[in-house]
Amino acid sequence: MASLKPVRGTQDILPDESRHFRRVEETAYDVAERYGFGEITTPIFEFTDVFTRTLGDTSDIVTKEMYTFEDKGGDRVTLRPEGTAGVARAFISNGLQQNLPLKLFYRGPMFRYERPQKGRRRQFRQVGIEILGVPTPQADIEAISLAETFLNELGLKDNITLELNSLGDSASRTAYRDELVNYLNGHKDKLSHDSLGRLDRNPLRILDSKDESDREIVANAPRLQDSLNDESRSFFAELCAGLNKLGIAFEHNTNLVRGLDYYCHTAFEFTTTDLGAQGTVLAGGRYDGLIGQMGGPETPGIGWAAGVERLTLLLDDGKEAKRPVAVIPVGGNAESEALIVAERLRKKGYKIELGYSGNLKKRMKRANDRNAVAAILLGEDELTRNVGTLRDMDSGEQNEVSLESLEDHLKIYK
Repeated sequence: MASLKPVRGTQDILPDESRHFRRVEETAYDVAERYGFGEITTPIFEFTDVFTRTLGDTSDIVTKEMYTFEDKGGDRVTLRPEGTAGVARAFISNGLQQNLPLKLFYRGPMFRYERPQKGRRRQFRQVGIEILGVPTPQADIEAISLAETFLNELGLKDNITLELNSLGDSASRTAYRDELVNYLNGHKDKLSHDSLGRLDRNPLRILDSKDESDREIVANAPRLQDSLNDESRSFFAELCAGLNKLGIAFEHNTNLVRGLDYYCHTAFEFTTTDLGAQGTVLAGGRYDGLIGQMGGPETPGIGWAAGVERLTLLLDDGKEAKRPVAVIPVGGNAESEALIVAERLRKKGYKIELGYSGNLKKRMKRANDRNAVAAILLGEDELTRNVGTLRDMDSGEQNEVSLESLEDHLKIYK
């Protein structure tokens, strides 16, 4: 029966949990819309080259975590491990450079073959945003402000810290890369196998290494901050000033980096201590070189993404799901009228629980099991008088009410 279990790293999201997922995604969408973002939906799988170009052929995602296969036409395709690459490809494919600046929101499933752990699965959901075509810190400020508003409206602001760093411009990063490689070459005998492979092609990735020996070496490495030129320092100062004006608190974390060459200037993460060692719940950064690297026009960009599963673990469960109103026919002849009443109320926005069978006792038990806030009892005698019995399920109080004015009596439960 093992084949009837979900694949490791996947899960069935049942109704009680689905409402938390929906709350995260709908809150993200509502906030993004207020900030002037439009929604984009890209395919769940792309040609593999879309991701190897954007994520780098030495990244853990590309070398260890991507679900890649050959389709029946002989093309190599990959289930998307993240959202930015697909958005960048869509920008190029659809000639959207005529529409700059672009502000885009996305949501949906992603796939990575990694060790399942708390809040991390092999199939997971993300929400994210991208701002394309704005080279100035104003876009960075807006992206971070949107993220903070989103987390605040989920009730998470007090438990989350914004960490921020400058990666510098291309010239600063080139200068730092040379200095870092020179330092790491003096410690090659102690570097991990993965880091040795990155030393020539992508040395900044070594700064992200989780290997204990690598971390000891990196602790004494030259600092990126010391290689920033005046333009990079000015960009970061303007970003920090803008966040301060908006009252957005942050910590300057000089160890926060992004390894790929197209990242520049801003890197940020919203972190928490409530999820153990893996504390990042939302992360982003500026990637001015990405679209050009993919073969499109040179286009500045900044964005972020957040894992829905991880955010649901932080939600306060005190926000209950909307409670239904139960419509209960008493007697066979009341069944058809109950259908009419239920449908009328649903069209008016009420959540209606309609029992399909059973006597009054069983249907009332079902209403209790569904946490109904009220029940409308429709007996045959009552229907001849065009009334029903409205029972408050919490207090037990009940009264006969006219079916014509039923909606007025139900307003307190909406």
